[in-house]
Amino acid sequence: MAKTFYHFNTNTLSFEKVKLSVKDIVKRVLWLFASALTFAVIFIWIAFYLIDSPKEKMLQQENEQLKEQLQEMDNQLNLMSEAMADIENRDDNIYRVIFEADPMPVEERYPKLYEQNMAGVGGTDALALLQDVSNKANQLIVRLSAQSHSFDTIAEIAQRKSDMLTSIPAIRPLKGVKTISSGFGGRYHPILKTIRMHTGVDLSAPKGTPVYATADGVVSREKGGSGYGIVVILNHGYSYQTLYAHLSKKVVKPGQKVKRGQLIGYVGNTGLSFGTHLHYEVIKNGVKVNPVHYFFDDITPEEYDAILESSKIVNQALS
Repeated sequence: MAKTFYHFNTNTLSFEKVKLSVKDIVKRVLWLFASALTFAVIFIWIAFYLIDSPKEKMLQQENEQLKEQLQEMDNQLNLMSEAMADIENRDDNIYRVIFEADPMPVEERYPKLYEQNMAGVGGTDALALLQDVSNKANQLIVRLSAQSHSFDTIAEIAQRKSDMLTSIPAIRPLKGVKTISSGFGGRYHPILKTIRMHTGVDLSAPKGTPVYATADGVVSREKGGSGYGIVVILNHGYSYQTLYAHLSKKVVKPGQKVKRGQLIGYVGNTGLSFGTHLHYEVIKNGVKVNPVHYFFDDITPEEYDAILESSKIVNQALS
């Protein structure tokens, strides 16, 4: 049933029936539509922005959990970075110092590609935390790669160092001989009876006493020279050579590799020799040096002191 509208006429003091035109009806319809649309927009805005749906609440909870996990990962990466810094410090200031190597260059530890990310991004937003964690993980990967390369280098240095140490004369060529018949330096020549430079040490021992290599090396093809008799010369590398003269017999051949402590011959009295003994020399960079300073691997400090004192006596050399 259609509604009838009236209005009060003040002139006639009576209610009169209102007749609406098409224009008035259209205006009223448009006003009602606009009002409804306005209320709908307000309701939708409240529903979307002020009232969370169950799904949105679930997503918010998941987002908070993700942020907590990222924060925990960030904390762990910080701890790993501190541990990495400690390893790098040990590498530069302990391991490389031991093997006499230079510290690893900074540009190798921290490539320029990652310099801009060294401080991290920071922030509490999940995306910011994710970027921060990603940057720190990338930094750590680069540092781990550099450290792995550094350890490979140290391993190579250690191997070379180990090879060098086994190539340095360090034991006595005759076991059990604790005194030196004639030392290094000016000594009376047994035949010429004048003081001449004695370029090694003489160790008295019965004929046939075993003679041992004092370091790893290769038997040289060099000749010992006149007066040395049967001789063995070992090339040890790292600028070292040793010479064993006046042997009665040698048991190694030129080009043969020998190890420290390996039998190479027997004491004798061949060549220009005055009594059975071993004449032993150490050559460093082509210069003959005092072999006594290389007796340190198989004797006690007291035995070394006794050998050193006996080598200082200016007496007659045996060769």
